[in-house]
Amino acid sequence: MKAPLVALALILASSGARAADNTLTAAEKSAGWHLLFDGTSLSGWRPFNKPGASVTGWEVVGGTLHSLPKVKGDAIITAKKFNDFEFSWDWKVDPVGNNGVKYFVTEARPKSPGPEYQMLDDALHPDGKIGPHRQTAAFYDVLPPAADKPLRQPGEWNTSKIVVRGKKVEHWLNGKNVLSYELGSEAVKAGIAKSKFKSEAGFGDKIEGHLMLTYHNDDCWYRNVKIRELK
Repeated sequence: MKAPLVALALILASSGARAADNTLTAAEKSAGWHLLFDGTSLSGWRPFNKPGASVTGWEVVGGTLHSLPKVKGDAIITAKKFNDFEFSWDWKVDPVGNNGVKYFVTEARPKSPGPEYQMLDDALHPDGKIGPHRQTAAFYDVLPPAADKPLRQPGEWNTSKIVVRGKKVEHWLNGKNVLSYELGSEAVKAGIAKSKFKSEAGFGDKIEGHLMLTYHNDDCWYRNVKIRELK
């Protein structure tokens, strides 16, 4: 059986097969990707607006970064700030679960630090019942994603991506671009004017900022969290 196994390994290698979780392929490294979660620690992350404090509400388990439910946990942010980038991550929530990723994050605006890529059980979570502008892959409370987005069931892994080039932003879900918008556009201004962020000066502006994993008192798991900066 050794020959068939060797042949299979060669086929997988030549096809660009996916790397093990929380690692990068040679092609990804060459393209400039960097891991933001190594599968074993919270290195590179810290609590939002708590300089020097230890992270609470999160654990590393089985190669995943897990937000613990109902423990007064922290939203966590990257130590580094980013401008133009492609950010990718795998995630799953339990039924009725809720979490999100924020970008262009500033600690100078603690109530609304940045736009949020929503991650939700659309069918059962109360926020999801309000409308598509609060459902998975939305620019939370501002712009809805495509109605035919390929969202998987709670408990199953999804892969999401945020791409920022200048003022253009894309939200991807499971290989599909489900929302594209331009910062400062009339659509974004109108969405913000109708949202809970309407009185927050600077919200929705393009800045060099942190990335944030929110904490919403629900179980949520992350893996394969990685980024490449775009020049």
